[in-house]
Order: sequence, then C-alpha cells, then structure tokens
Amino acid sequence: MTPARVPFVKMHGLGNDFVVLDGREGGVPPVDARLAAALADRHRGIGCDQLVLLEPSATADFRMRIFNADGSEVEACGNATRAVGLLHGRAARIETLGGLIEARPDAGGIAVDMGEPRFDWQAIPLAWAMDTLHMPVGWPIDDNNSLDDPVAVNVGNPHAIFFVVDCDAVDLARLGPLIETDPLFPERVNVNVATVESRGAIRLRVWERGAGLTLACGTGACATAIGAMRRGLVERTVRVSLPGGPLQITWTPENRIMMTGPATEAFRGTFDPAAYGLAAGA
Repeated sequence: MTPARVPFVKMHGLGNDFVVLDGREGGVPPVDARLAAALADRHRGIGCDQLVLLEPSATADFRMRIFNADGSEVEACGNATRAVGLLHGRAARIETLGGLIEARPDAGGIAVDMGEPRFDWQAIPLAWAMDTLHMPVGWPIDDNNSLDDPVAVNVGNPHAIFFVVDCDAVDLARLGPLIETDPLFPERVNVNVATVESRGAIRLRVWERGAGLTLACGTGACATAIGAMRRGLVERTVRVSLPGGPLQITWTPENRIMMTGPATEAFRGTFDPAAYGLAAGA
C-alpha cells in the first residue's frame, strides 16, 4: 500500500539534480512518464533534471530507473549513479537499462564503473552506417560556420561529441535540440561540445537528451573523455570540467570507464500522491 505521503530524497551531482524515490521495500506509487514529468516540474512539482526510482533486482543489489524531466525513461546517468551510491552508503552493483554498473565510496567522492564504451554505428545507434570516430555530418552555426566532425560514443546512452576551440561560445541552447532530434539519431542523442585544454584537461558543456542544458552530465563526461582518447587528444586519465564542477575519467586497460566525483544530498521531504492525480494506496 502506498502511504498517504511518499518520501523522497533531493540530491545532486555537480548541480545535476535528482529526486530519488526509494522503492526497494515498496511504499512508492507506480512511476510513469506523466508522474516523472510532474515531479520534475520546477514550478508545480519538486523540481529536478531527472527522477530516479530504486527498485528490487534479481541480478544486482538493486535496480535504478531514470526518467528525464520530460518524462522519457533513459538508460544511464553517471551523476545519478554517484548520488545513489552515496545514498546506499557502500559498494553496490546496480542494474540499469544500459547494463550493470558498480558504485563505491572513494576518496574523490563516489567512483563508478560505467562499463565498456561502444563505437559501432548500430550500437550508438545511428540511422545509417558511418565512421563514428569522424562522423561526416554537420549542423550550421551561421552562414559561414558549422558544428561538424563529431565523435559518437555509447556509454549506456548515446552521445555525439564536438571538439571546438571554445565550447562556451557555442549556442548550445539553439543547436542542442536540433541535433538531439535529428533523424540521424533514432533514439535521440546527448549533445556535447568540448574544448581540449591540455593532455589532461577538457572543458565541457552538454545538452542532455530530454532534459536540456545541464550543469553536469556524468555520461557526457565519460563519452567526451573516451572520444578525445580515441582521437589521441588526451591521456587515458583526464579531468573533465563542466559548469557544475570537475569529474575524473579513466579508460582502463581492461576497457572499462571509471568515473570519480562528488555527490550531495540536498534535503529530504514527502509529497502527496493525490496532488499528482494518484490516490493514496495506488
């Protein structure tokens, strides 16, 4: 039975914020796209970039489901994984739509094994075959310039990464939604614009699929680092600085992506299911 009021935890990873519902022992209403979008609404709901639902799992310590602010369910979220790792308080194997991942406390915050990157055009996925290291596509910035030559990487969810001279100068609020919804990407795509500052440092901004401009994107940092490593632009461990702060990304010799960074619990509260069209006990 769902209680009259449902508890939640508000968390964030470098400003990328989440409402976490812990349903591992029941006590939360069924979550669908409508409820996720309503809770994520910053004016009429609790407000967040993603709603995170924890559930029991037969194959891991628990299952994590992730809903963007528009209600769409996605495969992976690195910042949410660190937040959930902090909430869990110890090492955990976590089942996601993007595969099995692991999180554990670390001196740098929470370390997450994000699994193996995928590069095949069908794994991104793309609508047709092409080289994913240097994609022969572009989108016009103005009459004389275009945002082109991206790298495509799937790190549990799809990413396109553009390496530019100054990522802060790119009008990502305009270009992000155009690229996200381009027919080239049948499952839409996360759009990353990055500036390589040295062999050990990248500056990054992300338009997140289903959420928009974000202060931080853990999977975006992973995908961008891997893309830069594939092109030989950086070393196998790199610091990726987002507007919300830095993450450390390592591509191990075993072909695993390790992401390390902070997570924060902001506050706890409850909400009334009836306020979102759900009867208590639903």
